[in-house]
Amino acid sequence: MLPTSQKNGILNRREFLKSSSGIALFIGASGIFPALVSCSDSKTIQQQFEKHAITAWVKISEDGQIIIYNPASEMGQGSMTSLPLIFAEEMDADWSKVKVEFSPQESETYGSPGWSPGSKMMFTVGSRTTNSYFNTMRTAGAQAKAILLHAAAQHWKVPIKELSVENSVVSHTESAKTISYGELIPYLVAGETLPDLSEVPLKALDKFKLIGHEIPRTEIPSKVDGTAQFAIDVRLPDMVYGVLERGNLHGAKPTLLNESEILGMEGVIKLVPFDYAIGVIASKLEQALKAKSQLKIDWSSSDASGFNSEEIYQEYEKIANQNQSGEVITNEGDVSKALRNASKVYQADYKNDYVYHAQLEPLNAVIQVSEDLQKAEVWVGSQQGMDTKLGVPGILGIPPENVNVHLQYLGGGFGRRSLSDFVEECAVLAKEVAPKPVKLIWTREDDLRYGTYRPMSLQRIKASVDASGNINAFSHTVVGDGGNLVASGIQNDHYAIPNQFADWRSTTHGIRLKHWRSVGHGPNKFAIESILDQIAYDQKMDPVDLRRKLMANSPRALATLEKAVEISNWAEPSPEGFAKGISFVEHGSLGTGVCEISLNKETGEIKVHRVWIALDAGTIIQPDNVKAQMEGGIIMGISSALKERISVVDGHIQQNNFNDYSLLRMQDSPDIIETVLIPSGETPQGVGETATPMVAGAIANAFLQLTGKYLRHMPFTPDRVLEALNS
Repeated sequence: MLPTSQKNGILNRREFLKSSSGIALFIGASGIFPALVSCSDSKTIQQQFEKHAITAWVKISEDGQIIIYNPASEMGQGSMTSLPLIFAEEMDADWSKVKVEFSPQESETYGSPGWSPGSKMMFTVGSRTTNSYFNTMRTAGAQAKAILLHAAAQHWKVPIKELSVENSVVSHTESAKTISYGELIPYLVAGETLPDLSEVPLKALDKFKLIGHEIPRTEIPSKVDGTAQFAIDVRLPDMVYGVLERGNLHGAKPTLLNESEILGMEGVIKLVPFDYAIGVIASKLEQALKAKSQLKIDWSSSDASGFNSEEIYQEYEKIANQNQSGEVITNEGDVSKALRNASKVYQADYKNDYVYHAQLEPLNAVIQVSEDLQKAEVWVGSQQGMDTKLGVPGILGIPPENVNVHLQYLGGGFGRRSLSDFVEECAVLAKEVAPKPVKLIWTREDDLRYGTYRPMSLQRIKASVDASGNINAFSHTVVGDGGNLVASGIQNDHYAIPNQFADWRSTTHGIRLKHWRSVGHGPNKFAIESILDQIAYDQKMDPVDLRRKLMANSPRALATLEKAVEISNWAEPSPEGFAKGISFVEHGSLGTGVCEISLNKETGEIKVHRVWIALDAGTIIQPDNVKAQMEGGIIMGISSALKERISVVDGHIQQNNFNDYSLLRMQDSPDIIETVLIPSGETPQGVGETATPMVAGAIANAFLQLTGKYLRHMPFTPDRVLEALNS
């Protein structure tokens, strides 16, 4: 039990410190109840207060400078600004005096409660960061302000309700007194009590002064001038380098044939065998890479042996043909009956190939293990995970509290860096040469050949219309490996279709898989939105009118449709040789997008010229950053829809680097991407994964309007486009 005053329930600071035997008080991530952080002795406690940690989230110095801690990864999506901005809003902090730093990687204090009841994780994935931390950061900011107001009230001996605060300055109107947050520090440290923080008032949305305004991102200047530190920039004294040869047959086991030769090479320190790779540690990176290139390895077969990605779709079709359903995801009404009694039934198969994450910064980590193997320091750009210590304690056999993770900026994540395999590999190498620090680097070839991909899959959709042309049944079967990796986004929550069924039918091929931006929404929304246009085209309906009907009971979704129609001038015909296509996506936020394309019928090349997006993302923290997220998502969506694919022959990955893994180039980017944000007072929703999955459907639907032909296999490479034109 925490000691409290019998009279007013307020925590006595000195009594607390005396009775708690070396425990310092911080405000926990729940934003409601205090969390306890152990300290070794009273000296440590005193040091904590000398640093003026008002709560675990913020520090203030006497000159008014404020440090706010960001608990999320920063990989270009803006969390280094958006989350501290929410905190500063409720704290009424002077934003010009705010500096942002990464929080310690301690989920008990800094984890988000927004993932599941009773759990707290530090996990920057799924477009959940702002959504899951919104209430946490608001409450924690309000608590920090409450502590400061309480100190001012005690100092002036006035009721706290008579105080106001703006831009880090507390005012007492009646006496005309003012005091800054920095000036309050001595009184805060010397204060006898802390206020009751179980309930603190939050601002009304219309009182926001930072949220919803154009605030420059905090990390951009350092990224522009080159001072921003990514993990790959980390240099430590006596650091050595590690690389692994993993081959391109996932799961194959290596037998090294020339160990003595490699150990005799200049700079080579040690060879470290893994179940799936051979590790090389050398004094310099160049030496490690040279030794890696000389490795002679006999590789075993694996579960992937014999697998051919182009041929497997025939098997997928057979699985889709089976009468027995797989894992049921949606089952509303009676789809079978509706299909039997339908005026017309539509059926189509949609396919998508494996897609690589292609993050700009190669995977890397730096780890230093103590000489006694009981402690470790980790420098890494990570999307964090279920384990904030990234698997290192398990590798080293030490307690999690003995591992200190220094989170760095990420040069791209897209889901790949939510897997900690590369960190665990580095820990294995670092253990071998402790106490020397080791930097592990995956080359681009490593990551392409032994990466983790968005799964290939097949979506079979059956839909029917009644005599009035209304869609009355919708059946969606997805065949592929990875569960939610292929099945997410399969629901039609914003379309009023009375009879719906969806299931997932499992396959496995021994290929490494991982969440890729928008996960299963990309392939599934492509399939859903494409068949809607097929129905509209056949029924001689405007695809917008068809969606208007379906969205009749979803006013927020409908509002995005109407705004997209307006800003794209949908009703006006496109110029000769151009056409527009439309697509709706829900991925936390709601968005409707329109793409205008042209087609070179000789080469089969599609060009996206203009894109319009209408987005409802609830309360918008940083409008300009949301638009930047949509633009990035659109570019990635176009790239994956038109160009990107991993192919597998006899289990071996065929692509090696960006010379044979095609990405959208600058000259192929749209001339215009226009985003309109629709105001909403709802809780903020994710925006990083809304734009990407809307693109393929919009392009395919524009292609249908332009040619009367269907595109059903992503990516829409020139050869597939020409095949569709000639079908």
